[in-house]
Amino acid sequence: MAIVDKNIDKEPKWYVLHVFSGYENVAKQNLEITVEKYDLQNRVFDIIIPMEDELVEKRGKKVLVPKKTMPGYILVKMMYGDDIWHAITRTQYVTGFVGPKGRPVCITDDEARRLGVDGAKNGEAKMEINVAVGDLVEIIDGSLASFVGTVKSVDAENMKVTVLVEMFGRESEVELGFNQIRISNN
Repeated sequence: MAIVDKNIDKEPKWYVLHVFSGYENVAKQNLEITVEKYDLQNRVFDIIIPMEDELVEKRGKKVLVPKKTMPGYILVKMMYGDDIWHAITRTQYVTGFVGPKGRPVCITDDEARRLGVDGAKNGEAKMEINVAVGDLVEIIDGSLASFVGTVKSVDAENMKVTVLVEMFGRESEVELGFNQIRISNN
């Protein structure tokens, strides 16, 4: 039972959905079921719960733990149309789109990058950075912001780097997105 609307976006864009706080994972799963049920795979391309790694102490050791950066919200990359609005807003644990009167307003690519969304998915241009193994980089986003580390590996396809950061007298590997680092002047 496919949904069809003549007034759909021509290009996929990122939208923000408000969901029950604490139920982001369940809302995402329910939305994935809705996409499959209504055959929307050609219109809904990605569903993301914005996360970042946070350094916390557990049993006397510092560990990186994923933390929701926007509790109560998930991001959806899709080609919007009025028909899809009904399917998505009727999904359990989804309360509606962020926008005036519950109508969605897409976020810009820059806003999506700042939220940690990988802009390279589904045909978008990749973010490029001139970084190589051995370079010193400064972490500019997340719980390790202002730390400086050495690049161990570069994954240009997924726009990620592995950085060795010294914490508490030990080197730790941290995987970061290109948007979370800059070349260090040190």
